[in-house]
Amino acid sequence: MAMDRRQLRTLLAVVEHRSFSAAARALGTVQSNVSAHVARLERELGVTLVDRASNEPTAEGRVVMERARRIEAEFEALEADVASLRDVVSGTVRLGVIGTTARWLVPPLLRSLAQHYPAVSVIVLDATTSSLVLNLGSGAIDLAVLNLPVDDAELLVEPLFEEERVLIAPHGHELSELDSVTLAELDGQPLLLEAPGTAFRDVLDAAAAEAGVELRAQAEFDGMRLLTSLAFAGFGAGIVPASAVPTDLGGPWRAVPVEGLPRRSVGLARRRRGLLTAAQRAAAQAIREVVGGGEHSPPGVHSPDR
Repeated sequence: MAMDRRQLRTLLAVVEHRSFSAAARALGTVQSNVSAHVARLERELGVTLVDRASNEPTAEGRVVMERARRIEAEFEALEADVASLRDVVSGTVRLGVIGTTARWLVPPLLRSLAQHYPAVSVIVLDATTSSLVLNLGSGAIDLAVLNLPVDDAELLVEPLFEEERVLIAPHGHELSELDSVTLAELDGQPLLLEAPGTAFRDVLDAAAAEAGVELRAQAEFDGMRLLTSLAFAGFGAGIVPASAVPTDLGGPWRAVPVEGLPRRSVGLARRRRGLLTAAQRAAAQAIREVVGGGEHSPPGVHSPDR
């Protein structure tokens, strides 16, 4: 086969930009070159990779696309590692972070990288844990800060910190005047909750079942950011991680500690296969240092050594 990197990069551009003309603009070339590269790759593989009517990848195209992403990542890693041997740590790091953590972790992380590794650029994806796991597996991101536990044999995960779970209750709510609340006091209360099957909700349900308590959902969400926004707006009382409570945001609500709940664990994950580039290693170490230092952590967040 005579396939080359240009063909794979062109296929990725067509799929990501959803048209041959947009891919040409992104690659700084003309549409005829894009069409020629994709057509040549299709001839070499003997399959159609892109449906020309919809510009969507075919089943074969999706398989090639996943491999192409990994190949491109390895080329980028090669270039970055060679540069690092000249004492210049450079390259792009694609980092996924769950929303409640991203709000406080990303600013000091970017400042740290800008100070110590100015040639490293970071692309941040704010998403749910389930989405981040999929993006890690496909190679769309390099590192992810996500909710634990993660049951995926293809990933390596290390714990970063633990955080308490609190109840956000609007002023006037019967629970808002309490200094703390027990699971028994939540029995039957309408609550804003994460959706069943998420790691955060699974822990709540297990603790409630052990205490003989039924958690009643007023509404359920696959994503903590919307849940917390509605709780802060007074839509209802919701159980959230401590990092979801910004210290500089006031409003008609109170954060009430919930007794009898284990802390939420958050970790740093990467793919088991392949080596991290120098830039990715630098970003991972900067994440550990920001969390371990503690000065940027919100109340209720505890690093493993504290």
